[in-house]
Amino acid sequence: MYPDLFHLPEWLPVVGGAVITSFGVMMLAAFVTAGYVLKCEMERQGHDADKAWDLLFWAVIGGIAGARIYYVLLNYSRLEADPLGMILSRGGMVWYGGLILAGALVLRRIHTSGLPMGRTIDAAAPALALAYAVGRVGCFLVGDDYGRPTDSWVGIAFPDGKPPTTATNLAGQFGVAIDPAMVEKYGEVLPVHPTQLYETAISTVVFLVLWALRRHRHRPGWLFALWLALAGAQRFFVEIFRAKDDRFFGSLTLAQAISAILIGVGVAWMMKLRPAGKRR
Repeated sequence: MYPDLFHLPEWLPVVGGAVITSFGVMMLAAFVTAGYVLKCEMERQGHDADKAWDLLFWAVIGGIAGARIYYVLLNYSRLEADPLGMILSRGGMVWYGGLILAGALVLRRIHTSGLPMGRTIDAAAPALALAYAVGRVGCFLVGDDYGRPTDSWVGIAFPDGKPPTTATNLAGQFGVAIDPAMVEKYGEVLPVHPTQLYETAISTVVFLVLWALRRHRHRPGWLFALWLALAGAQRFFVEIFRAKDDRFFGSLTLAQAISAILIGVGVAWMMKLRPAGKRR
């Protein structure tokens, strides 16, 4: 793990001595990746490619703010105990929160800029998939969003994770049942499923599928609907292995509940946007 890449020189005004984190760098890389892929697709479609960066600006604003708001609301008890510290802390970013607010701002910007809605969100689908794959590498580098303990060959320990993958943290913070045999074998720091890498791998495959289908013959918006369904299925699957403390729906996590909704909306939308003959 490489949570901190380097510190800025002390002589720099205002930001001198600030740490540059791997998560921040990968988040920046994810947004730039999304902007580049979106630009390429908008250019292929014959639209003003420079508008991709305008849409990216609103995606950045909504993505960061939404991810933060979702995290704060999800951890309301901690917000009550330390409101300022909770709001201003550097940790805590939730993908679905960012997706919801960024989506709302970007859709509004597409509408006000006169771009065709269906074709533009189709262009955004591969960009979203690849950006998500890049961003999850940042989670891996800082040791965040990992999975449950595993004794398999894929297991990776995060001794300096956020938080570390100790038996105490996994049981206390995430409610994970710890096998005493694993503690006896590995000690206090346990190997866990690297779910960040699972998501990176799956989302890369999703990107390749969407990229191959970007010239589809369905009505505009169909590719974005396919991304919704695939992204929801991907997250639902990976949540099975995640160490989570938000299983509010029986054995399902909140993310799985949202994923199920996305899958349903995506599939229904895809069926609606198929040509009339194929729908029959």
